[in-house]
Parts: sequence; structure tokens; C-alpha cells
Amino acid sequence: MGHNSFGSAFTITTFGESHGEGLGVVIDGIESGIKLDLSMIQSEMDRRRPGANPLGTFRSEQDAVTILSGLYQGVTTGTPLTLVLFNKDQHSADYSALEKVFRPGHADWGFQQKFGIRDVRGGGRSSGRETSARVAAGAIAKQVLAQKGMKIFAGTVQIGTLSTQKRNWEEANNFLCCPDRETAREMEKLIEQVRSEDDSIGGIIECHVQGVPAGLGEPVFNKLDALLAHAVMSIGAVKGVQIGDGFACATMRGSQCNDQRDSTGFLSNHAGGILGGISSGQEIVLQAAIKPTPSIARPQKTVDVDNHEQLLEIKGRHDPCICPRAVVVVESMVAITLLDLFYCAHGRQK
Repeated sequence: MGHNSFGSAFTITTFGESHGEGLGVVIDGIESGIKLDLSMIQSEMDRRRPGANPLGTFRSEQDAVTILSGLYQGVTTGTPLTLVLFNKDQHSADYSALEKVFRPGHADWGFQQKFGIRDVRGGGRSSGRETSARVAAGAIAKQVLAQKGMKIFAGTVQIGTLSTQKRNWEEANNFLCCPDRETAREMEKLIEQVRSEDDSIGGIIECHVQGVPAGLGEPVFNKLDALLAHAVMSIGAVKGVQIGDGFACATMRGSQCNDQRDSTGFLSNHAGGILGGISSGQEIVLQAAIKPTPSIARPQKTVDVDNHEQLLEIKGRHDPCICPRAVVVVESMVAITLLDLFYCAHGRQK
């Protein structure tokens, strides 16, 4: 199984499975001399970890990060930085009934066709738990980017058909990181209602990056927006990404969509901070569409390995909505992408 790495100048390689001994990430290319805030890394892990958010799964993992290499007296040495977190609360027996059947909406069928074998315990590498390693790497990338003046934050702006137009990020200190306190309460009620109905629901996460210098990205294949879309779409739950006004641009005229300028700067940001594949110096804005959790307790039609039809009810501890714990994952992939591009453009300058 290849392609477990992402990036070129700042490269991450994740390893491990959902129900194995643990998961982790090897980071190659980080500059030396960066003093890391280890408590910040753990707080980022806590935003994603199972059991930390009452709107999520009842699986409880501490996700305590152990750094095996690349750090001396709290400072990066410039050698590969290896972070590991060990699984403690796996209930692998919950998946024994799934060994011969394919779960609707999961990677089971594709894995079986490609590799001829699959890890039925939570999906193995295809599990959302793999993203914990990305969050660990993202916490490192965020700290380096912050020293270069860049700030990344994201939140849930839609659950099902319930959305908010408000963007008061000071109100985003809720379980959904929603920038609208009142709408967040309604979203939470909707998620709990869906859970009680043995179902799940999707939503939209919006991510902002401030302080991005102009000039990141290339004008042809390595466009900044293309690389960000690649990074965010590599998150298993994401089914769509839009930059700036995205699909709304299809309904607009050029006179509405173009970001005009005067002597003081840009007059709008419909492009989401990226023009011609290159950062414009404006705030980067993107949205990610998150699908409903495929593991639900409602009966669903499927087939077994012998192509016999089955009616499947998935038991176990699953999120009724992926958004609450995916916010930090989206931020992390954006951070990793931007730091990689920054190193490509500017080198590992202090």
C-alpha cells in the first residue's frame, strides 16, 4: 500500500490502524531551532480525540502524544520528527460480524477489490482515526506558520439544511466551533435528534487563513487552490471543496465575481484569497462538504463476500455527525499544505 505521504519540502507520512497498537506520523523537512509548545499539540489532539466531544462517538481515547525523535530539550533538531499515539479503547469484537459483509458508504468494497484483504476492525487505514496523526502533524505546522504570521481557524457553518450566515468567530467556542452561538445550539439539537433515530447527518466546515503572503502556489498544475483541495479531499469524510464563492460563481456575472482593486487594495474576496493558483495576500477562505457518518444502526441493504444479499445494522460507537471532530482535521491539512508551499518558496528560513 503506497501513497501514505503528503508534501515535498515539508513531508508527513502517517502509519497505523484504527484498532492496531497505535498510530503516528513521521515529519520530514521541518526546520531546526523551533521551540515547540507540547501542550498546544495535546490540546489540538483533544479537539479531535474520541470521547472528548459529547456530540461524537462514545469511544474514549486519551490520544496522548509521544515524541520519539527530532526533538531535543523541546526544540526541533531538523531531523525526522516522529509522533506516536497508542490505542487504548479498541472494541475490535464490535466488528466481528462485519468480516464477511461490506458496509454501505465505507471503503470496504474498494479495499477488497484493490488489495484482496481488508482490516475489518474499524476499517484499518481507511478509518477516520487515521486523521489523528494528521492533527499531530498539523499542530506542528500551525506553530511554525504562527511564527511566520499566519493564523488558521475553522468552524461548522452548516449541519444538514441548517446553516448560518453569521461569522462571529468569537462565538465559536462551542462543540461545533460554529461562529454563531444561537445556530450552534440548534445544530446540536439536530445532531442529538439524528442520533436518537439511529441515523447520521452531514454538514459544511469553513476554514480561514489570515496573514498568508502573496505568491504561494504555481500557475499551472501546482495551483494553491488545487493543492488545498487535494489536501482537504484526502480526508475520508470530505466529498467536496470550494474556494471562496466556489459553486456560487457559476451563477454570477464577471462584474459581480471579479475582485476589483483600488489604491488601498482589494474591494472584495470572491476568489477566496487565490488568483491564478497563487495566493493574493488576502484571507484564504475554503469550505469542505462533510458526508454523514456511514456507520448507522438502521437496516441497510448490502452483500457479503459471496455476493449474497444481506440486511445490515451496524453496531458500535460511532459519531452521529463527523463535523464536530473534523474541524481541526481540516485546519491541520490546510496548515500542512501551506507550510510545505512556504518552504518550497522561501526555504527553511527562520
